[in-house]
Formats: sequence, structure tokens, C-alpha cells
Amino acid sequence: MAAGTTNIGFEEKLWQAADKLRSNMDAAEYKHVVLGLIFLKYVSDSFEEKHQQLLAEGYGDEEDRDEYIAENIFYVPIDARWSEIKKYATSTDIGKVIDHAMDAIEKENDSLKGVLTKNYSRQELDKTRLGELVTLFTNIEVGSTAAQERDVLGRVYEYFLSKFASAEGKLGGEFYTPSCIVRTLVSMIEPFEGQIFDPACGSGGMFCQSARFVKEHQGNVRDISIFGQESNPTTWKLAKMNLAIRQLEANLGKHNADSFHDDQHKMLKANYILANPPFNISDWGGERLQEDIRWKYGIPPVGNANFAWLQHMLHHLNPAGGVCGTVLANGSNTSNEGNIRTNMVKGDVVECIVAMPSQLFYSTGIPVSLWIMRKGKGVYSKGKVLFIDARKLGHMVDRKVRELSEEDIQKIAVTYRNWWKGTGYEDVQGFCKEATIEEIEAQDFILTPGRYVGIEEQEDDGEPFEEKMQRLTSELSGLFAESIELQNEIREKLGAIGYEL
Repeated sequence: MAAGTTNIGFEEKLWQAADKLRSNMDAAEYKHVVLGLIFLKYVSDSFEEKHQQLLAEGYGDEEDRDEYIAENIFYVPIDARWSEIKKYATSTDIGKVIDHAMDAIEKENDSLKGVLTKNYSRQELDKTRLGELVTLFTNIEVGSTAAQERDVLGRVYEYFLSKFASAEGKLGGEFYTPSCIVRTLVSMIEPFEGQIFDPACGSGGMFCQSARFVKEHQGNVRDISIFGQESNPTTWKLAKMNLAIRQLEANLGKHNADSFHDDQHKMLKANYILANPPFNISDWGGERLQEDIRWKYGIPPVGNANFAWLQHMLHHLNPAGGVCGTVLANGSNTSNEGNIRTNMVKGDVVECIVAMPSQLFYSTGIPVSLWIMRKGKGVYSKGKVLFIDARKLGHMVDRKVRELSEEDIQKIAVTYRNWWKGTGYEDVQGFCKEATIEEIEAQDFILTPGRYVGIEEQEDDGEPFEEKMQRLTSELSGLFAESIELQNEIREKLGAIGYEL
């Protein structure tokens, strides 16, 4: 957990309090109520700290909008500030007050136009519970500096996104990629500087983790340029807010749009692509794109968009070493996809495949792999593919969901980076294997890591086979004898109370 938090489990406690106020409201609907309020609180907190600073300086410019815009702080009009909103927490007009505040903030800040939620006054939204939410967020204890406030509120936003994904099941999972998967991809491809692109950006988690990675490695966030695209209008707005909370500037296109049919970044050739596109989409409109320039390795099947996504990403990669890390559902073995896969391997753009453990997603049990693709491979990876079988990693956090630890993530990432950089990599039976294109061809170009890494070696305990079998059969004989004794005892007990077996 990052420094500057108020206490351990802060996000969880806040979630529990907010979720209690949900009552019978559907999670998909409540999500926008809560996340919109969190964003409003962040905007107001950021503004208020700068406002107090300007007041203390005494130049009379504390209401000068330019003073805030110059420091990338959203300007908040007087009647939209949290200090005003909280006065109406017990009023039936609280919904109207919040809607007015959202509208006023949008009018003062061009980058937020059409982004904020503005339906808090609707009749079906319980105003008492809405007021209680306002009170709850009023009492959020954030640090004394703007940086700490952004960190805490940003983490709360991310945590709430994950909890809503869990509550909503499939619907939520469509816009939220579990943090451990994102951290694995980011740790593998290390996006330090240049253009980062996500063509299915959901709520923007890939970008937030990339920025965090840069900061943790003493890099400068200003050295990365963020480009994204998202087709769902509501999720597109969530991404805009998620990035704004972290003061990350991003080009998410002029509006929400379908990456296949309305590419918002046609000329982009990115240094890094990070993505988790929707799995196995059948109605992606492939029949209208049969002659598309992006299908360099073969025309994707109309009934499944998986390899359309891969080729869309390859199309947008910088030809001089651009690298892509993406999530893909396993089992893509139709005839068309097999042909595309073959051409991609022969074209030497597939660099690493990682088989991931099951149950990492809230939304689906479909097994997935991570694909690392690169244009212009380096000397150590040219003509080769690294296979990693990580299916045994991770731990269950509840009955449904598995998570990778930081140690698990680093085991995968360091293995890949050592191989790619030629620094001390070795094949490990049952975990990782470097394969040549010829070896992959011998496997009919099927890219399942288990085919290459083999079975993990069992440690030899030094006991000769004959002795071990004698010992085990002796133990088994004893267990059989014990079983017969127990059966006889049960018969006697049952017979004593009149039940004969």
C-alpha cells in the first residue's frame, strides 16, 4: 500500500460503508452514483488546497481561474465546492445541488465536458442515502498535501472499480482488468517513455499502472504520452475521470468509438501497447472489413475478433522496436486463426506467451494467456519465442477469485526480461522454455506453453524404487486392515441398536 494512507484497510472500510448505503440499488447503477461523488470530492479537495494557498499569499487572485488551470487543477465555482454541497446533505434537494455542481464544473473545464454524471436528482435515487454518502465522503481522512490526497482518492477510486466489477460479475469485468494482470504486463514491457496505447481501454487501469510503474522507477510521467479508445460511452467517461484523478493527460479520442470501425488514432505508431480486449466477440462486424489494411497476417474470422484485435495492435506498433502486451483467451484454434497465428510466428512478431492461472477475472472463468508481441525484435529474441507456464502461481483471495502476489509477478517478469536482454536466462522444466520457429512449426504453430515447457521435475528422494514400492504396499496393507476393523466396529454398533448390515 502506498505511503500517505490513513490506515491499513482504508479503502475496504470505505467500501463497506458506501455499500451499506446501496440498499436495493443495482450495482451497475450505484457505481456511477458513488464514483461520480468520489470524483467531485477529489476535484473540490484539489481546488480547495490551492485556494487556501492563494488566500494566504494575499494577492487577491484566489478566484482567478487561470491560477488553477496553470497548475493542472480544475477550477471549481463557489456553489460547486464540497464545502457548499455538504450543507445540503440532509436536504431533499441534495440531488439537484450535486447535478448543478457537476454542470458548473463542466462549464468551467473544457476537458470535462460531457464526462461527469448528472442524474443525481432523479426520483428513484433515495435522497436520504445520497446525503449519507455525501457525509461519508466529507469525512474521508486524506493527507495534508495535495499529492497525498490524490494518492488516497485515486486508490479509493481504483478499489471501488474492482469491487463493482466483482458485484456486477460479467458486466463489471468488461471494463475492469484485475490489477495483478495489469502489473504483470507493465512489469514485463516496462513502459518508461514514449507513446502508450490501449485500443480497448475500459476504465483506464492500464494507463494508471503504467504511470505508477514510471514513478516507482524514478522516471518522469511527462515522458509518456497516453492514447486510448473505448466503445462504451459510460466506460469512456469513467476512464476520463480515472485519469483526471491522477492528473494524467490522455487522448482518448474525440468520443467513445469502436476501434475496428472508427479508429480514433489512425496514424498512431505507439512505442507500447497494453490491452485487455473483450474475449471471443462474435458480432464485431468483421464481414464489413474483409479488405482492411490491418489484416497483414490474414483475414480474421467473422465469428471471433481475437485475432482482429492482435492485428489491430500490430498495425499500431512502432516498427522500430514497438512492443505490445495483451491478454487473450486460450483456445483460438479455428482454421482462419491457425493460418494467422502461423503467419505471425513466421513473421517473427510473437515474442512471449504466458499461460496464466484460472479464476483471475471477476467476469469469466475462461483461461487466458498474456501475449508479448514486438516489431523489430532484439538480438536475443530474434527467431525465437519464450513460453512461460504460470498456471500454478497465485493464491485464492475468496472462493471465486485468484490473485498473483508481487513475488509471482516478478517471477514472470524477471524471467521474460532476463531472456529478452540475454542476462542469465535458463530454461526451467515445467515453467519456461525458449523455442525456435522450427520447434514451433513442429508443433503445428500451436502456442500453448504446456507443449514446450514440459512437466516440472520431481525431486529425487534417494529411495530405491523397489524399497519404495515395498514400503508403500506395506502401508497400504495396514490401511486396508484398519478399514476392515472400522467396518466391523460400525456393524457391531448398528447391530446393538437394532440395525443389521
